[in-house]
Amino acid sequence: MSRLVVRCFSLSVDGFGAGPDQSLADPLGKGGMALHDWVFRTKTFQAMHGAGGGEADSVDEGFAAEGFRNIGSWILGRNMFGPIRGPWPDEEWKGWWGDEPPYHCPVFVLTHFPRADLVMAGGTTFHFETGGLEDALARAKAAAGGKDVRLGGGVATLREAFRGRHIDEAHFAVSPVLLGRGEAVIQGLDLPALGYRVARQVAGEGASHVVIGRA
Repeated sequence: MSRLVVRCFSLSVDGFGAGPDQSLADPLGKGGMALHDWVFRTKTFQAMHGAGGGEADSVDEGFAAEGFRNIGSWILGRNMFGPIRGPWPDEEWKGWWGDEPPYHCPVFVLTHFPRADLVMAGGTTFHFETGGLEDALARAKAAAGGKDVRLGGGVATLREAFRGRHIDEAHFAVSPVLLGRGEAVIQGLDLPALGYRVARQVAGEGASHVVIGRA
């Protein structure tokens, strides 16, 4: 049975999943890129982006690799697909990742504005879902073929999924970074009241890994 899971979602020590002032030049906000330093060094990340090497035998690599196991489809908030706001001016923007995105399965992008499906190299097809998170989740589970659905973010989408109790398990990588401002992930969310508990905590080389599951 398909679950909705969050994998490798990086947080600052003060709880932000992105920095302030997000833009095309700073898609993760000012200072936000540093949240992901832990994964950039892993073999999984290096292989995804066509480079060789990377840490092959580390706690961080284990969590990075686990993030792609048994994933049959993804859900992304629109900001995770690109910086464009409002109606699509055209179909030129095809994501942040070049001609072959790292998903290799169906990806459902949440948006208020319709757009035709976008077929990319390597098995990724972007579907633009205008019916909201619950509709996207139903479509993603159907497309996943019994595998899990990975929720890639961003922060607002993650918070909505927690509030709706849709997330079955979430892995956060807490990086040794203070942002001060940005998009807070769990501020104001009463996770115990929503039925969640800390299931696992592991110290990695570049981040502390916390897995939250249903109580």
